[in-house]
Amino acid sequence: MKKERHHSSPHFKTDRIISLINDGEEERPLLEFVTEKAHDWSRTDAKSWLKHGQIMVGGQVTRAFDAPVKSGEEIKVNISRPFVELRHPRLKLLYEDDDVIVVEKGYGLLSVGIPNPKKKKIESAYDIIRDYLKRKDPRNKLFVVHRLDRDTSGVMMFAKTEAAQETLRHNWNNYVLERLYVAILEGFVKDEEGFIKSHLAENSQFLVYSTPNAEEGRLAVTRYKVAKRAHGLSMVEFSLDTGRKNQIRVHAAEMGHPIMGDRKYGAKQSRIGRLCLHAKTLRFAHPVTKKDMFFESPVPPGFYKVVKG
Repeated sequence: MKKERHHSSPHFKTDRIISLINDGEEERPLLEFVTEKAHDWSRTDAKSWLKHGQIMVGGQVTRAFDAPVKSGEEIKVNISRPFVELRHPRLKLLYEDDDVIVVEKGYGLLSVGIPNPKKKKIESAYDIIRDYLKRKDPRNKLFVVHRLDRDTSGVMMFAKTEAAQETLRHNWNNYVLERLYVAILEGFVKDEEGFIKSHLAENSQFLVYSTPNAEEGRLAVTRYKVAKRAHGLSMVEFSLDTGRKNQIRVHAAEMGHPIMGDRKYGAKQSRIGRLCLHAKTLRFAHPVTKKDMFFESPVPPGFYKVVKG
């Protein structure tokens, strides 16, 4: 049994976390495992921890007494207070460590707050995650690494240290190994696969466009592969060699097949009431450990529904 100690602060209740490892060869029910391993506490204590969200399995808080504890898996018990959880209808925590945090962002949620002339606060993914981290420890900080458009859903990450942010931002193309998006495009895309390459610039109305002038815009390369065609629409997978603002949206429109629901870039249809662009996968090298990290978010059911049959 290993104890993890956290520095105390006068502003919040200190975590006292016990780490338990299933060093046996077989899977064990959670309550039985904790009761056996935590000799200093009773079965009643273990039940109370479960009830109040003080036990974490595989990085996720669980209240199920029969949750399976796999061989080699680590269980964390916070004996001083419930674990702080990230709960929001449009944001799901996928992974967190001392350096990075990966989430699944819902459609319609800003990645980062924007200036509002009416001074009305508009909630963003950044605000939600920062508040969550501050509830864990007021000294925690959050740093922006990349963004998803407000109306794009899917996987994105933030950094928890300035060093991790700097490493990822300055070496983005080396650390980010794969970014796969899925979109529904208007019309039937002719070629099964291909790529679009152009320089992207932005005008005073915040509209991104392609320009032949390399000095005016930044190089953007988008690769695509058609997954399905039906009902006058194409489901297409996009991968990015570069990460420019509105890159997929602009390149899809230039193909003559704007993303459904994207009226900003010429779409005429909106069959499911949203921009049909989803960040499906994100694979990157961890900025500190260099470990290969892979995360995936399910494609929204509505995307499949409009090309069904």
